[in-house]
Amino acid sequence: MRTTSAAVVHDKGGPFRIQEVTVAEPRPNEVLVRLTATGICHTDLLARDGILPPAAPAVLGHEGSGVVEATGSAVTSVTVGDRVVLAPVNCGGCRPCRTGHPMHCAVFLPLNFRGRRADGSTAYHGADGTELNAHFFGQSAFSRHVVTDARSAVVVDDRAPLELLGPLGCGFQTGAGAVLNVLRPEPGSSIAVFGAGAVGLAAIMAARIAGCDRIIAVDLHPHRLRTARELGATHAYDAAGGDEVVRRIVDLTHGGADATVDAVGHPQTVRNAVAALAVGGTAAVLGSGSGPGQEISLGLGQLFGRTVKGVLEGDSVPALLIPRLADFFVNGRFPIDRIVRTYPFEEINKAAEDAAAGRTIKPVLVH
Repeated sequence: MRTTSAAVVHDKGGPFRIQEVTVAEPRPNEVLVRLTATGICHTDLLARDGILPPAAPAVLGHEGSGVVEATGSAVTSVTVGDRVVLAPVNCGGCRPCRTGHPMHCAVFLPLNFRGRRADGSTAYHGADGTELNAHFFGQSAFSRHVVTDARSAVVVDDRAPLELLGPLGCGFQTGAGAVLNVLRPEPGSSIAVFGAGAVGLAAIMAARIAGCDRIIAVDLHPHRLRTARELGATHAYDAAGGDEVVRRIVDLTHGGADATVDAVGHPQTVRNAVAALAVGGTAAVLGSGSGPGQEISLGLGQLFGRTVKGVLEGDSVPALLIPRLADFFVNGRFPIDRIVRTYPFEEINKAAEDAAAGRTIKPVLVH
């Protein structure tokens, strides 16, 4: 067992409390990682508030980056000293995993949200021996040390600063992967992105990499729209315009965008993303911003000749996409440093508050 510190949620909607915990040594298929930094994602806050599992007491966090300190006896993909970004865990054996879609793993939800390993155990305990729900997205990165399945650990370029790379494991790969892996827009095509948070801005940067010539950002926050412009958006519209925003997109693109991204996950933004599509276009829906159980209604005629795709984690192979995005960053093509704000790990509650209030686009905790 290794003693470390972690931010633990003890009550639904309660604060994160930094306390001493113990983390078990890695099993044969696992690695122990000393974290350098961890991003805060909206999903962490939904879990903290009890809208998503696991139940308290729990260690959350799922955008970790750090250095491998120990490996299990069966691990060959990483070695001690490797710099890694942690991605969601997958089973490795179901049809999606075996056909190159591990983020659409058939058991993605229980593996990443149950708060336990696949066999029901936990590697995390409080100082008094109390079991903690953890293994959130396979990692529970609101901790200075994590134990995770080796499949989740992706080695990254030494040139890229680890303190910025954690969000490549979730938020940034979600937005960029939706564009580069799923939509695959042709050079000169048009794309509209609803929501200019971390996920939407990653989609906008990826659209610029892909060569889109009309990149439209839609958001309620003026500072996010300004940032979207700086990162590659050619047009920026206030989401408060409602149906008028959709009309403006259709007019600008002479009949509708070739592709759209809903990076918000509310029923209305999904409807707008579909309504703004051209015939033959595809809308990528990336999440459920208001929690599970949401329903949407679409006009039947809107679906003729159009495609709506739900996309989880950018439908990526993390071992391929994460190093690619890190390389884009090193070469100035994916400037995530423009949207990251770092906080000491001890200021996790302030960072979460700033994220919820929209003051910070992507908070990252430095351990």
